[in-house]
Amino acid sequence: MEPILWEWINALARWLHVITAIAWIGSSFYFIHLDASLRRRAGAPAGTAGDAWQIHGGGFYHMTKYMVAPPQLPEDLTWFKWESYATWLSGFFLMCVLYYRGADLFLIDQDVLALAPWQAVAISAGALVAGWVAYDLMCKSPLGRNDGALALAGFAMLVATAWAMTRLFSGRGAMLQVGALMATMMACNVFMIIIPNQRRTVAAMLRGEAPDPALGKTAKQRSLHNNYLTLPVVFLMLSNHYPLVSSTRYNWVMVALVLVAGTAIRHFFNSRHAGKPTPWWSWGIAAAAMLGCVWLSTMGPAQGDAAATVPTKVGFNQVEEIVATRCSMCHAAQPVWDGIATPPRGVVLEGDGIRRHAQQIRLQAGFSSAMPPANVTGITPGERALLAAWPGDTK
Repeated sequence: MEPILWEWINALARWLHVITAIAWIGSSFYFIHLDASLRRRAGAPAGTAGDAWQIHGGGFYHMTKYMVAPPQLPEDLTWFKWESYATWLSGFFLMCVLYYRGADLFLIDQDVLALAPWQAVAISAGALVAGWVAYDLMCKSPLGRNDGALALAGFAMLVATAWAMTRLFSGRGAMLQVGALMATMMACNVFMIIIPNQRRTVAAMLRGEAPDPALGKTAKQRSLHNNYLTLPVVFLMLSNHYPLVSSTRYNWVMVALVLVAGTAIRHFFNSRHAGKPTPWWSWGIAAAAMLGCVWLSTMGPAQGDAAATVPTKVGFNQVEEIVATRCSMCHAAQPVWDGIATPPRGVVLEGDGIRRHAQQIRLQAGFSSAMPPANVTGITPGERALLAAWPGDTK
């Protein structure tokens, strides 16, 4: 009963996380679009940045933005915060259920660093806190007065973090950790900067005082950071499903390229919404970055011997022997690995099952080091090279 319960907890937590993420991303994209589409018009109220007319759901909407605050506080005021809170909380809960609870398989790789589960969890949680503190200090430092310099510093911090995480955790764990750090930065921006600044603005108005314009400026800066981080975060959260992304030699460089691609794509849409000249070149940068990721994924497993040599022809018998000793204890019709009652994902790697799943074997255990999880069966670089070289024939 317990495995069934945990499987449902995992499924429902993932469902909730996806739903709340859709809500948060949707509102973030909408408000950045709204800001960019504002137009100054004659006769506009004093203190406004502009207005925008929109049509949706059979009606017209007239949106006006005040640079600091309206002359009077409206009776009804909608706050956008729970989307971000719920996304982070559900995501962290999912991380606890899957990666912290199963740290020995999903977070730790003994070939990378021999960690105890509690050590891996402590490093992971500590890195989230330290990453937020470092980012927040950069924003509040003199760097924060120069958006370009701040962006470069943040980029360098995230790439350095990605490199460090690949030296501590499994490939999948490292990619998820970097994505979780970005998500933590985004959620803390809302919880610790944007919403508090908005509350200070409202409080000043209730006291009959003029709100500080710097509060809105700072909140706007953090909101823009969130907008540009969104696409890379989504990519990294999906990366654990794709071994060529998470578990190849230069996965940390892919993080840098995904940051570049995501920024270029968001720049395109933000510029279009603002009515600026269309930066079609940004798609070229995004495409080049992703082609770079494809090329890097051909460099072999994260933990492997790049110089490993294999025979010019690899036969089924050689592959069957490796699979039998490294994979079939779990992926058997009747698994013999403790705690596994049925083959994971229904994949049986015995006899013809090896042939049927030839592509998955090569991707998961040949071209990448995604399988076995944490390399619990001790597959060697030479064996991975053999699996990668196998053409998947039926002989």
